[in-house]
Amino acid sequence: MDAALPVRDPIRVSWERSHASQVDIDRPAPTYFDRIDRETTLMRAARPVIDALSSELHNEPVCIILTDGKGVVLDRRGGDPALLRRLDSVDLAPGFQYAESEVGTNGIGTALEVGGPILVHGAEHYNGKLRMFSCAGATITHPITGGLLGVLDITTQARNSNSILLSFAKLAARRIHDRVVEEANALDHALLSDYYAACRHSGGPVLALGDEVFMMNAYAQARFDAIDQAALIDRTRDARGGTKPVVFMTDLPSGTTARMAYRPTFVGDTLAGGVIQIKEQRPPARSAARFPLVPGTTGTSAVWQHVTQELLDACSRSEWLIADGEPGAGKLSLLRAVRRHVAPSRRLAVLDPEVTGDDLLAEARAELESGADLIIRRAHLLTGEVLDGLTELLQNVRDGAIAGDAWVALTRPADRSEIAGRLLAFFPRTVEVPPLRHHLEDIPALVRSLLAKSGISGLTFSTTTMNQLMRLPWAGNITHLRAVLTAVARRRRSGVVELADLPPECRATTRRQLTPIEALERDAIVDALSMYDGEKQAAAAALGMSRATIYRKIREYGIVT
Repeated sequence: MDAALPVRDPIRVSWERSHASQVDIDRPAPTYFDRIDRETTLMRAARPVIDALSSELHNEPVCIILTDGKGVVLDRRGGDPALLRRLDSVDLAPGFQYAESEVGTNGIGTALEVGGPILVHGAEHYNGKLRMFSCAGATITHPITGGLLGVLDITTQARNSNSILLSFAKLAARRIHDRVVEEANALDHALLSDYYAACRHSGGPVLALGDEVFMMNAYAQARFDAIDQAALIDRTRDARGGTKPVVFMTDLPSGTTARMAYRPTFVGDTLAGGVIQIKEQRPPARSAARFPLVPGTTGTSAVWQHVTQELLDACSRSEWLIADGEPGAGKLSLLRAVRRHVAPSRRLAVLDPEVTGDDLLAEARAELESGADLIIRRAHLLTGEVLDGLTELLQNVRDGAIAGDAWVALTRPADRSEIAGRLLAFFPRTVEVPPLRHHLEDIPALVRSLLAKSGISGLTFSTTTMNQLMRLPWAGNITHLRAVLTAVARRRRSGVVELADLPPECRATTRRQLTPIEALERDAIVDALSMYDGEKQAAAAALGMSRATIYRKIREYGIVT
């Protein structure tokens, strides 16, 4: 643009963001993504709208472009052959990301940055190669969350620029938004209908959860305090997206046991969400003697005490059992500790099919014949002749032919991985060891215990840091926590651990599963913020991001600054 001419404020600010992002001013170089999900809410809603518009604009010198909320081009329609060749020359095509941080000021990326419609005339583009175009981008938002779903962009050659382009783009975006509303309304109406019906019929606490919706009735809000509410909300993660009814129990921090009955809601074949009815099952008061201190276990939460007591009851009767639970939840450690507490004089052997392979059967027989008790971990890995032989061996133990007083237990993942029916018949009880996210109040004690077991005595955690650890989802459970503490201890062996001393993954509180690229981006942002003492603008400049982008990423990843 001629320096003598005034520059509109939105364009000037966009240029500043583009400069801070170190966008190439000579040639655009957008990132390419080879996989595009064509069955999203946005794509389903946009398809008929774009079909109709492209038929009206057939062979006209304008092109209709749809992108997702990150500026990745999902669809491109219309345009005469000359315009399409020019668009291809700058990679404005499906799969390429036209975010402002990638190619500078443009109708797609700048609309996403400002969160609203914008018309960018030819000379207003930051990148020289894009100045042959004029483009009008209008954002499409989700009707419930208000989040950006994408952009509907109308692009033409610069000489054809006209303010009508923006009106046209806004009209098309509005049509798409209306179709998103229709679909959301159908799903939400079905979910709301089931939710209200459950509230009327149950007369008790009810939750409803969908992709973008979470509701808790007044009874639940009045009945449970904030801590129990948080535990209930977290527990619903295990039901979200489920297509079959399921009932599960959860022990709340207050000591109440909640029975949560989940029932899915469908519109046709599309899952709208589900409704959870809660019934309280308050256990009888237990004296301190009912929960003896079991050496080797750490945790005083109601959830952890409950599962410990279940195992104590079973082991006291020498009842064979299966311990279910997510990897790293502490199944093996808890089984070992409880059995040794109940039968301290007996030898306890642990075998793992992944380690012993085909030798497991011979080793199991030798251990049982020597009078040892036996734990077989990762029992879902047992196959073939080893599984058949183990089934026969356990039958011999049951019959008294081999070590008739032996105690045997298995561990397996919480996804209920299949174990052959004949083997399963030997184990009348299954105890589910809860994931760490279901007893976060045990984290302070676990931190002290894990540090002590590692021989680290001079390290303490500030209140802020400990609170942050108690906010995390801990996908890898106690094993994950141990790895984090090891990483912290490598950096410092004594003193007070502050928030900045935690690994990048622990500085973000998002509970959704990040892709590997997103995790790398999150870690880079956390490291940059630490390097520049929380100065977001400096961190953004160091990363080649705009200030608006880093603010958005901080919110998206839940990064604690």
